[in-house]
This record gives sequence, structure tokens and C-alpha cells, in this order.
Amino acid sequence: MFTRKRFMGDLVTSALKSYQLSKICASKTSIELREALSTKRAQVDDLKKVTSYSFRTKSGALVKVKVEQKREKYSIMVYVSSLELTGDDKSRLVMVWGVYRSDSSCFLPLDFENSSQDSQTHTTETPFVKSSLSELMLGLEFDGKESPFYLSFHLKLVSGRDPDGQEMLTHRDTDFCIPVGFTAGHPLPLGLSSGPDDDSWNFAFFSRNSTNVVLCLYDDTTTNKPALELDLDPYVNRTGDVWHASIDNTWDFVRYGYRCKETAHSEEDVDVEAEPIVLDPYATVIGKSVSQKFLGSLFKNPSFDWGEDVSPNIPLEKLIVYRLNVKGFTQHKSSKLPSNVAGTFSGVAEKVSHLKTLGVNGVLLEPIFSFSEQKGPYFPFHFFSPMDIYGPSNSLESAVNSMKEMVKKLHSQGIEVLLEVVFTHTTDSGALHGIDDSCYYYKGRANDLDYKSYLNCNYPVVQQLILESLRYWVTEFHVDGFCFINASSLLRGVHGEQLSRPPLVEAITFDPLLAETKLISDCWDPLEMMPKEVRFPHWKQWAELNTRYCRNVRNFLRGRGVLSDLATRICGSGDIFTDGRGPAFSFNYISRNSGLSLVDLVSFSGPELASELSWNCGEEGATNKSAVLQRRLKQIRNFLFIQYISLGIPVLNMGDECGISIKGSPLLESRKPFNWNLLASAFGTQITQFISFMTSVRERRSDVFQRRNFLKPENIVWYANDQTTPKWEDPTSKFLALEIKSESEEEETASLVEPTEPKSNDLFIGFNASDHPESVILPSLPDGSKWRRLVDTALPFPGFFSVEGETVVVAEEQLQQLIVYEMEPYSCTLFETINATA
Repeated sequence: MFTRKRFMGDLVTSALKSYQLSKICASKTSIELREALSTKRAQVDDLKKVTSYSFRTKSGALVKVKVEQKREKYSIMVYVSSLELTGDDKSRLVMVWGVYRSDSSCFLPLDFENSSQDSQTHTTETPFVKSSLSELMLGLEFDGKESPFYLSFHLKLVSGRDPDGQEMLTHRDTDFCIPVGFTAGHPLPLGLSSGPDDDSWNFAFFSRNSTNVVLCLYDDTTTNKPALELDLDPYVNRTGDVWHASIDNTWDFVRYGYRCKETAHSEEDVDVEAEPIVLDPYATVIGKSVSQKFLGSLFKNPSFDWGEDVSPNIPLEKLIVYRLNVKGFTQHKSSKLPSNVAGTFSGVAEKVSHLKTLGVNGVLLEPIFSFSEQKGPYFPFHFFSPMDIYGPSNSLESAVNSMKEMVKKLHSQGIEVLLEVVFTHTTDSGALHGIDDSCYYYKGRANDLDYKSYLNCNYPVVQQLILESLRYWVTEFHVDGFCFINASSLLRGVHGEQLSRPPLVEAITFDPLLAETKLISDCWDPLEMMPKEVRFPHWKQWAELNTRYCRNVRNFLRGRGVLSDLATRICGSGDIFTDGRGPAFSFNYISRNSGLSLVDLVSFSGPELASELSWNCGEEGATNKSAVLQRRLKQIRNFLFIQYISLGIPVLNMGDECGISIKGSPLLESRKPFNWNLLASAFGTQITQFISFMTSVRERRSDVFQRRNFLKPENIVWYANDQTTPKWEDPTSKFLALEIKSESEEEETASLVEPTEPKSNDLFIGFNASDHPESVILPSLPDGSKWRRLVDTALPFPGFFSVEGETVVVAEEQLQQLIVYEMEPYSCTLFETINATA
């Protein structure tokens, strides 16, 4: 087996030990010590410029090669031992050598003295001489300006009986190959890394099935042609499935990429440029070439002053999330931001006051990884860099700084930053394609996945890439959590089979760095534009975007659902989260960026929208009918009301607070940017105020609405309109009410409610999805208590909700008689008990 041995480390250690001995010589003056130190440092620097390699021939001879940099030249010494020449006087050993860079099969012409060069093959024959140690040796010297390159050679044993000579190769039947002007480098870490003294760049690139990998280096950002190409040797520059090389950073290279060859070229096929240059998957800084192709950059991200930044570290149950698209949030001219700020991370930071008005303490950003502008953010091509268009100058560097400033500002305002991430597929070209498709993708493994650029997430190298990417966003950008889009695909095995314990999900769960972040699975598939329900393995760590919640609430408010479904969703989806988690792991949404917006959900319900479970409230699309408009407004209030009084995490979608409509289109590409002028409209004003009010109710009554654990059954009483038991599975029953009784102080402590929370009062919540009013009997109360109404979505603005202490319900009859409240069609109500003397 081929072996490579490095002697430099041993020689450096020896030199340093020698210096340590010299330090204790008391007779030396400080000047002498400084001179000794300078001498030893020079020796160490010289030793660092020496690299040695060892090979064996098939016959067992040992070949050692030492490459030494001497100022502007490279000296190469080749030693051969354990080889006996025949007694023939004409017996001699010759080295047949040439040099190459971009193609190992094509040697470069060189002017070299005292050697006969073949004009066709550009090879040179140089004889060995015997050394005093009974070794054969020869020396070559090259001008440093010619480097970097490879010295490739084989040995030829010539004798009088065999003047043509016997060819001697490595034990693998290959030529000996030595890098000059660069070194073999290291296989880890993958990607680009700097040397121990920041004096070199180490390139490490995975490709199992490539027979050759060419490192392409550029010294100019305005050209598509590499300044230098190095055809990495598969023995010197490969360890396992990783190709690697180290180059001194004194070269003026600025970008890099790779060519991968999966099959060797025939003599007729010598066009090495036939393979496209691919982007390093681990590059943390990338840039566009003149042909708009992305390449890795040899510049580091500039340092960033995080100051006193610290994650808000908000308990899961306390989160209120706002989902937004970075570009769409401030792109519209109504944002009144400078053109270089609108539609960027900086734009999001400028609008933090709006998020605070809504009571939001977490933003969920649609995918920000570098993505295909043609297909959109859910089709990434790179996992270690933000999209350049989200930076003020449309450059990656500005995007990086802009995002860090945004995170820092949001954190200072008590808002966490969560990222939607897509690791299950890529855009159709320009991502990981051409590196090693059979490892990164399902190429040839699963027919139904082969053509869709699905990543083979649980394949070891892909799993490693995903983990490194997640860690990078946490450490470099201080991200607080991740929502994994198309999470059901993370459960596929390497052949497309379903796994109950997928290695990737388990590795993320127990990673010490990622375990401190919020992990959310979202089974919506951007390729098929539909959610896929699956039992996701969670290890009591993963939350979920609750698709059943969305579907059941939509069904109830359009008069199609059953009461049992609504009750289950309001109480935290116990059918999903009683497996060791709890209601806080349910991320509850009504609308999302794909599908109908909240306004369109109550305005369009044509047959083509059957899967949206929408209802147009009596007329399709735009209308001037007052009754239809009032019904739609009530339904929007009802959706928001149910979302905010449900146990779990409310997820508000960008634009729903101001009534943005996309005219009934469920397509992702149809959505409009946020129109800030709409916030000042009558609709925007009342809905924004209502959301803010419901946020305050959730916070004030965190003992009920922001719970880590489920409500105790004994503290919940369900009612029909006449205080009888609801008809749970009757699809004609469209009214439901519940009373939530306050817990005792001991129960509150047991439920992990902070002792600083105020003592709770009882709540009564009613839902009427029918087209006729319902007379609701409120539960009787003990002496000294009465009900006050906080919300009635049927009332006109501003009276349909009230702050604490306003609008108390008082029965005109004697207190011993029942209190009846009239609920209008399509309405919801919220009551709370207070002291009768209040």
C-alpha cells in the first residue's frame, strides 16, 4: 500500500528542544540568547519549507523524495535504496520525468540544463549517482516562478543486456508524483481553512467516485478562465474519499473551484474543460464570476463586533412568531426606506417597531441560504452563505454584515431569529451536481426521487454537510433555531426507504451545540406544494408546524368540521403532542406563505381551491355587498382569536395583519410584497390593534395560554349553548363553549408557572360557526364574582375587544338567575371573572 510520510514535524520538535537546552546555559548573555533564538527560529522556518514523501516500488525498493524551498528556488532530492544493480558496467538507474499542472496526462515543456528532453512527450531522463550511504540519488532544481506544479516520474533500470531499460513504477502501477510549490495538505476540515500560522490555504473536497479532481484557482474576478489548474494526484492528494492540497497564501489567488472527472479521458477526449467548475459545498464566502457562476472566495468574512449580544433564550411556550420573507417585507416603496436598504436584512431591522407593536418575540425567516432566483428561496444551491440580494449592495459581504446587524438588533429588542432551512433538495443545477451525484443525490437509488434533485440526507457525507451548516449559522450568525422544510424527507434512508430512527435527525437532536436551539419540523413540500403528514421522531426536542391545526380550524369556521377536532386543537393537539412533549411544541398557523392569504381565505372558495378549505362568505372574490364584507371581517377576527387562545405557539404570516390579497392565487410566486400603507387603513388599524391586544391577553393569562403542560381535565368544562354536553361528532353542531377554571396556587407551581404570575381567574370562551345567533348561558359564579367580556368578534370596532377593566357583563335580573348572552352568527367570545366589587 502507498504510504506518505512527513518528517517536518519531527525536525521542528528537535530544533525547539535544542533551543530549550540552550536557554539554561547561564553563561550566555541576553544578547547571545536573543541571537540563539533568532538562529533557531530561522532554522525552524527553514524546516517548515521542507516536505518529504516515501514510496515503494513493486520490486520492494524504497524511494524517498525531499522537496525544499530555498529562497526563489525549489530543490528536489530523490533517494532510492534497497535496490541492487547488476554487475554489468553499463548498469545504471535513470529517472524519466516531466511536470504538469491541469492535466496529469499532458506534460509541460521546460528548459532544463544537462538533460535530454523528448520534444513530443516533454519528458526528461536524468541518471542517478551513488551516494556515500550506498544509496542512489539525484537532485533537480526549479525556479520558484514555475511553481506550483507536479513532478511526475518513473524509474528505468538500464543494463548492457537491456539498453531500453526496465520500467519501475510504484507498487500501484502508477508514476511517482510529487507536488512542488504546494503540499499535500490535510483531509480535515472539509472546505477551505487556513494553515496553523495563517500562511497557507488548505483545500479539502469530498468526491468518492471522481477519478480525478482539478483544483481551479483564479487571480482575477473579471475572468471565467482559471489562472492555475492543479490536477490533484489521487495518491498524494487523496485520503479516503477526500481530495486535499495546501497552497501558500502569498499567491494572488482570489477565488477557487473544482473540476471533477468520474471517468478517465481517452486519447481522443482530452478536453479537460468539458467538466464544469463546481462550487465548494463548504465555502463560507462565495462570489459571482462574470458568467454569473458562483465560486469559493479566498477572502475571509470580515470580523464583526457582536458587543454584548446574547440570545433572548425565550421559553418555547412564551414564543409568538411572525413569519416573513426578507425581500418582500420591506421591498415595497411604501416602506419609505432607502433603495439600498429596502428588501434586505437591514430593512427588517429598520421595521422592528412593527414587530414590537404586534407583540412578536420571534421571527421566522423564509429560507435565506443562497438560492436560485428563478425558482425561489425554497430551492437552494449553497448552505453556508446568505443570499447576496439580501445585502444593501447586493453582495455577499454586505449580506453577511447586514444579517448580523439584524440579528443583533432583534436580540436587543428581545426577539429571537429562527430560520426556515431546506436540506432535502436543491435547485436543479449549479448546487452539488457534478461533485459526486451518486453520494449527494438519490441518483440511481430511488427512481421516484432521482429526477427531483432530492438530497440523500442520511448518507454520511450529506449528513455531515448539514450538521456543519447548522453549526455555522449558530456560531457565525447567532441564530436561535431552525424550521426544517419538507421534514418528512429527512426520514428517508439512503435507498429512499422510510426510517423510524433517521441518523440525521438523531444527530441534530443530540448535537451539543444544536440541542440548545429551537428545532421545528415542517412537512410542507415545496416541490409538491402540499404538506405531508408523518409521525416525526422527536426525542422530546422537536416542535412541529401543526398542519392538522390549520385544517381543523379552517373546517370549523366554514361550517364543515366536527366539534371534537376544534376542541383538540384549542387544547394543544394532545393527539400529537402527548408523547412526552406538550402543547408548547405545537406551532399553530392559519395561513402561510404558500396557499391563500388570510383575506383570501374568506374571499375565495372556487372548486380549484378545494384543498385550501376556504369559504368566500357568500360571494366569490371582490364585492361591495356590506353583509358579505362584514361576514368576512368577522371570520378574519375569528381566525385570529382562535389562533391566539389556543395552547401552542401562534405563527402569524406576513401581511395578514394588513389584509394583503393575492386575488385567490395559492401559488408561492403570486404573493405580493408587504404594503406598509395598508397598516393605516381601517382594516389594518383594527386588526393590528386586535393582534396586539390578544398578545397581551396571552401574556397576562400565561397560566392558561402559554403552558408547557396540558390543562388538567378537571379544570375544563365543555358546553353546548344550553350548558348540555356538546355533540362531539355531529357535523351539524356548530357551537362550542368551554370554561377554564383557575388552578390553585399549588397546581400553578406544579405546572411550572412562575410564582410572579398574578393569581388567575376563570375564563369562558364561546365559538359560533352557524349562520344564526345562539343564546349562551354563562356558568353560574359564587357570590362576589361576575363575568366581564373581553372579546366579541361580532361587535363593531373598536368595541369588539377591550382592555382589562372595561365592558363588564351584568345581569339585570337577580344574581341567583342565569346570565344569558346572545352570540351573533359567525362570532367568538371571551369572558373572564372578576371581583364583583371591581
